[in-house]
Amino acid sequence: MSNEIVEGRVRRAPKYGVFLTVGALLGVFVALILTFVNGGEATSPLTEVTYSATQVFGFLALIGVAVGLVIGGVAALLFDRASRRRARTVSFDHETIVD
Repeated sequence: MSNEIVEGRVRRAPKYGVFLTVGALLGVFVALILTFVNGGEATSPLTEVTYSATQVFGFLALIGVAVGLVIGGVAALLFDRASRRRARTVSFDHETIVD
């Protein structure tokens, strides 16, 4: 068995999945609010087709989820960059077992 002292950097990193999930959920929530603030139904000015509240929510949810994912990802990257500045160097005792 051999021992070796090794230096390494330790930092806290954000969980990207959590940021992406929260961003997507906020996008759906904003879509829900926008659907009912505007009255639910909408008529297209070009085709004069009337869309139900469910269809309007679906369209807005698609856009809201995409925008929420981007915002959540950017927020995670910013927190990750900030955590790199607070990284600290520590010493580890690395043991190797040789048969």
